[in-house]
Amino acid sequence: MSAKWHVHRRTFLRGLGAAVALPVLDAMAPSLASVTRAASAATGGAAGGAPFPKRMAFVYVPNGVTIPHWTPKAIGANYELPRILQPLAAHKHDFNILSGFAQSQGLALGDGAGDHARASASFLTGAHARKTSGADIRAGVSVDQIAAEQIGKQTVLPSLELSCDLGRRVGACDSGYSCAYQYNLAWRSETMPVMPEVDPKQVFERLFGDVNRGGGGIDAADARSRRAMFQRSILDFVADDAARLQSRLGRTDQRKLDEYLTAVREIEKRVELAEKSAPRLPDGTRPPDEFNSFEEHVRLMFDMLVLAFQTDSTRVATFIVSHEGSNRSYGEIGVNDGHHNLSHHFGDVNNIEKLTQINEFHAKQFAYFLDRMKSVTEGDRTLLDNSMVVYGSGLGDGNAHNHDNLPILLAGRGGGTVTPGRHIKADDRTPLNNLFLSMLDRVGAKAERFGDSTGRYEAIA
Repeated sequence: MSAKWHVHRRTFLRGLGAAVALPVLDAMAPSLASVTRAASAATGGAAGGAPFPKRMAFVYVPNGVTIPHWTPKAIGANYELPRILQPLAAHKHDFNILSGFAQSQGLALGDGAGDHARASASFLTGAHARKTSGADIRAGVSVDQIAAEQIGKQTVLPSLELSCDLGRRVGACDSGYSCAYQYNLAWRSETMPVMPEVDPKQVFERLFGDVNRGGGGIDAADARSRRAMFQRSILDFVADDAARLQSRLGRTDQRKLDEYLTAVREIEKRVELAEKSAPRLPDGTRPPDEFNSFEEHVRLMFDMLVLAFQTDSTRVATFIVSHEGSNRSYGEIGVNDGHHNLSHHFGDVNNIEKLTQINEFHAKQFAYFLDRMKSVTEGDRTLLDNSMVVYGSGLGDGNAHNHDNLPILLAGRGGGTVTPGRHIKADDRTPLNNLFLSMLDRVGAKAERFGDSTGRYEAIA
């Protein structure tokens, strides 16, 4: 292969009724470098670093955590992982535990009960939700959508919103607050939440089934029908194009492309298997509770988020593992009580133990996600190295319904702009929005203030 031959970062493998985005290859480095330089120039150098895109994601778990089992006793790098975070032991040097942050707009501020609705509504918006169960909802533009507005133009999908709970658009869910507050993290405007996708099949089609990307092609619905008619994988339709590309790539990129296509097919099979085992709703989506296991649903979503980042289909994502106030039970780990009910433990040791087991289960799923992110190489780094992923909740202790000392974990190195491996203690009630401002800087998005921010939080550097 000629050393001067490069692959454009927006290249797709194409076939009759199929278009598959490529992973970020070493052969794309020149075009990626130009994008990075442009972003760096626009932000005074803040977006510099390796010639690979930076990504940001926000993973939400509901009802707070058992704080004593979350918070390390020591500050700095020489700390012992607490019980809840033990599933993440293999990744200890890839994340920071951040203590002391608050999202004060989740407080009642005269509005009475409704902490669960306010927790999720304020988590990424830094805004106080209007108390209403009608159509006049109001919160604020979320940090992910601020990033998507500025850097989303560089990708096929400006942002990707995922959930494992079927969202509710109308009606009251928490003490007079609209369900929209609890089933959405992303808000495109003060009055417009961005509904997350719950069905893995629909996510797969968004990533790999839109044959009209870049112009031309047949209708996407027709393409899906064609593949179903012949019972063939989407990869079968792009096999010839893939073979031509493989012949022109270097060895490292050949291996990377082969591993990627294998991963796509493995996920496609899992999606197909899940499709055959559950009914469909009238709108064609699948009820989340009909999956064989909640863990499989969560991991399918995490896997597709990895593919979305790996192919540079998007650089911004949110994922609601379960909605705030969720009373899901976890029979797969022997906890048959509802999560929300257990969060109101009132000091009962048995309930605290069950709640902690749920917190550990969630951490185990996040560990799986970090495993997958680290398995994807980009130059001499990994996909996780070039990302920033916030994992946490809008409540601290679910029993107390407090909105300070939130359980926040920041994974990844942000393309070399974040130093992980520490427990960092911020001053009490430091606005969480300070952290978000620093994250925006690192992906090349501009914002002078956000919510109740008082400045950037640069201790993560």
